[in-house]
Amino acid sequence: MLEKQIEKNVCKHAKKHGMAHYKFNSPARAAVPDRMLIHNGAVFFIEFKAPGKRPTEPQKREHARLRSHGATVFVVDNINTGCQIIDIICMGVDPTTVYEMSSLYRGE
Repeated sequence: MLEKQIEKNVCKHAKKHGMAHYKFNSPARAAVPDRMLIHNGAVFFIEFKAPGKRPTEPQKREHARLRSHGATVFVVDNINTGCQIIDIICMGVDPTTVYEMSSLYRGE
C-alpha cells in the first residue's frame, strides 16, 4: 500500500469523527509532518509512511524539534494504527497520552 493511500484513509476516518485536518507544508522548513489535525482544541501532527518505512533523519530531527516545543507527532505506516489513534483521541484522551501509550505511535 502506498503512503498516500494510508493518508487518504486515515484522514477520511478523522473527517468522519469531526476532526479538522490540514495538509501541512512549510516553505521555510523541510521535513515537516504530513498532516496537522485538530480535535476539541488538541492539535497534533501525523507523519505518514509506507508500510514498514521509517522517518528520514531530517524528519526525525524536525519531529524532535516539534516535540521539544510540546507538540505531539505520530508516525503512521498503516491504516489501522492511524484510525486507532483517531479513535482514542476522539474518546477524549489527550494526544500526548496516546503518544506515550505505545511505541507503535512513535515510529520506533
